[in-house]
Amino acid sequence: MSRDRVSPEDHDHARALLTYHREDIKACQAKGKTILMSLGGMTYSQGGFSDATAAQQAADQVWDLFGTNTAAANRPFGSAVVDGFDFDFEASTQNFAPFANQLRSHMDASGKTMYLSAAPQCVYPDAAMNDMLNGAVSFDFIMIQFYNNWCGVTNFQPDAAEDPYNFDVWDTWAKQTSKNPSVKVLMGVPASADAGGGYIAAAQLDPVIQYNKQFSSFGGAMMWDMSQLYTNSGFLDTVYASLNDGSAPAEPAPTSTTTTATATTTTTTTGPSPTEPSPTGAVPHWGQCGGDGYTGPTDCEAPYTCQGNEWWMSCQ
Repeated sequence: MSRDRVSPEDHDHARALLTYHREDIKACQAKGKTILMSLGGMTYSQGGFSDATAAQQAADQVWDLFGTNTAAANRPFGSAVVDGFDFDFEASTQNFAPFANQLRSHMDASGKTMYLSAAPQCVYPDAAMNDMLNGAVSFDFIMIQFYNNWCGVTNFQPDAAEDPYNFDVWDTWAKQTSKNPSVKVLMGVPASADAGGGYIAAAQLDPVIQYNKQFSSFGGAMMWDMSQLYTNSGFLDTVYASLNDGSAPAEPAPTSTTTTATATTTTTTTGPSPTEPSPTGAVPHWGQCGGDGYTGPTDCEAPYTCQGNEWWMSCQ
C-alpha cells in the first residue's frame, strides 16, 4: 500500500500561507473588518456527527483552533482570533445544532464581540440546515443564497400574485421561528456573471433592495465571492448606494481604526487591491511583492524586504 508524502517544500509553503493568513486577519481587523471562519461548503462530505457529545467535542476543538483560547496548541493562525463562525452546508447533516450551540456558548463567554451566521439556500425550509434554523440555534444573521434557485433575485416579480422571490418567507422565519428574534437576513447574490447562476446587474438589484427594506429583518447584502466582486467594477458601489439611499461608500481612512459592529447593522464593503502601493510606489508591510503569476510592484517600503517562495512573496 502506498501513501502520499508531503515534501519539505510543500510543508514550508503551507506554513508560509498560514503565516500570511494570520497577519492578513490581524491587518483586516485593525481596519474594522469582521472575519468569520466558514465551515462546510459544496465539497463537504463528512455529514455531521454521530451524537450530540461528539458534536460538542468537535466544537471545543474548533474553538481551541480559531477562538480566543490562544494558548491552545496547533493553532493554524497562531495568535489571530476570528470574529465568529459561519455555516454553509449544501447537503444533509446531523447533530450540527449541538455543535453550533457549543460554539455559541464559547463565543458568548469569550468577552469578545463575535457572530454566528449561516448561508442557507433560498428554498424554505433549507434541506441541509433546518435542524439549526428551526429555532434550535441563536444566529446573529443569515445570508440567504438568492441565486441558483427558482426563488432567487432573477425571478423577482413584485406585482405578481405570488412572487417567486421569497424574502417575505424568510422575514416570517426571522420573526416567528428564529431563536434570536433580532436576527438579520441578508440578500445573497452572485458578485459577477461568472460567480454562479442567477446573476443580475447591480442596477437591476435596486428594486429588489428597495422591496427588501419594508421588512424589519433586512440587514443588507452578501456577495459571492470577493474574487468575483473585485473583477466586477462598479458592482459594489451601486449596491452600496441602493442600500444607503444613494450614498457612495466613504474612502478608507489612511490610518487603521477599530470599529464595533452590531447584529442590527450590516454594511457591505471591500478592501483595496491585493497589493496597493504606497504614495512612493513601494509595497507596504505585508503587501504582496512576488509569487506565481504576480505582475505588480516588487520594491518594498523601508525597512522591509520581499520574502517568501515561488508561490507567494510579501514585504516583511
